[in-house]
Amino acid sequence: MQLRLTNTASGIKEPFEPLDPGHVRMYVCGPTVYDRAHIGNARPVVVFDVLYRLLKRHYPRVTYVRNITDIDDKIIAAAKETGEPIPVLTRRTTEMFHADMAALGALDPDAEPRATDNIPQMIAMIEALLASGHAYPADGHVLFHVPSQADYGALSRRHREEMIAGARIEPAPYKKDPADFVLWKPSSPDQPGWDSPWGRGRPGWHLECSAMSERYLGETFDIHGGGQDLIFPHHENERAQSIAAHGGKPFVRYWVHNAYVIVNGEKMSKSLGNFFTVRDLIDTVGGELRADAIRFNMLRTHYRHPLDWTDKGLEEAKTELTRLYLALRDAGDVEVPDDAPVPEAVEAALADDLNTPKAIVALHALAADLNKARSSEAKASLIAAGRALGVLECDPEEWLKRGVVIPVPTAIEMRFETHAPTVKVEVSAKRIEAKVAERCEARKKRDFAEADRIRDELSAAGIILEDRPDGSTDWRRA
Repeated sequence: MQLRLTNTASGIKEPFEPLDPGHVRMYVCGPTVYDRAHIGNARPVVVFDVLYRLLKRHYPRVTYVRNITDIDDKIIAAAKETGEPIPVLTRRTTEMFHADMAALGALDPDAEPRATDNIPQMIAMIEALLASGHAYPADGHVLFHVPSQADYGALSRRHREEMIAGARIEPAPYKKDPADFVLWKPSSPDQPGWDSPWGRGRPGWHLECSAMSERYLGETFDIHGGGQDLIFPHHENERAQSIAAHGGKPFVRYWVHNAYVIVNGEKMSKSLGNFFTVRDLIDTVGGELRADAIRFNMLRTHYRHPLDWTDKGLEEAKTELTRLYLALRDAGDVEVPDDAPVPEAVEAALADDLNTPKAIVALHALAADLNKARSSEAKASLIAAGRALGVLECDPEEWLKRGVVIPVPTAIEMRFETHAPTVKVEVSAKRIEAKVAERCEARKKRDFAEADRIRDELSAAGIILEDRPDGSTDWRRA
């Protein structure tokens, strides 16, 4: 397999050749932990999880590092608003992030360094930049001097005027150049801070990732990933300071960025009412058991294309997953090996710059093969293909019978003593199975009017029945 990735630095799709064929190293910018993760935060986690899975199948060792930014002005502001101590806030929001990403099927990274645990490494990098003439102290700050890096802007390919405007730089009398950015800034008595040669303060955001990637992956490593919004200024600044701190050595060989997430064709915004957290969506699809519908919907769009998140798209994703899970459920009695290889069509699609939409087409073809053959090989291929994408890892029976919360009143819910018309409930599996048993008994007695009435009640509650040739009936939630 020849993996090809679109390298932001060159703008083209390139063959991936790691520095060390025996050890691939990848860094992805993680969350700033002050609130729930939204769907824009989740997209890079899902995208690079697919890449991580792919790399692990083809290289002896992969080290995947995803950081936690636990000191930032947004965190300071959020702590003031909630009244929580910063360590309490960041611990709580980190736990929420972990729970939400686990629900989306994301594997844990190999290392997850926190910024506050790496302050000595950040101070050491600043000292190296000062010694090499790429940084200077000023008014309690230490700043990177952008003109000292001749190829600054090579990653984002922006002109100087565009970079200054794009970074929304505020004038400061202590700056030698308007584009210079902060490596260290002073902290007031009520702000978190650490002792340093330049006084009590805290690191700049860009510096955090440079120091942590160096500590865990070395001065030069293979892949640096993140959202498209990070290309400038964050990754541009990371690149500049890391190259300068390491005597001109290359920093990253392949820069990989996923495109933006929009909602119903518009930028996600709380003021527009189209802002969704991952937890909002998990609740919408019926809980964590069905959260792979969220992941599946993300993978239906190529990572380099904008993802337009819509209710219709999510419903289509659930419908597609239902077909796949039905194929697995119907072959439930077929034994399969645990170590089946990923089918070639899926692997080839993923190796071609993570073409997940093409991989999903192959997934449906594998399900069709299973519906026809019901063989061990066909079932194992579908399971292995799903695992490569991080989906189809639930028990099919449980996935199909775990449904979304539905509005009342409906006939079946009124019979189950749910009366408030504005409340939402979920009909329990036990009650559904009781109604299915009543319907089966009515059919045995040839009371088809009663059987149809029960089917209609269940249908109104979002329950789909599937009658089998042997007289039994399976059910699932819509």
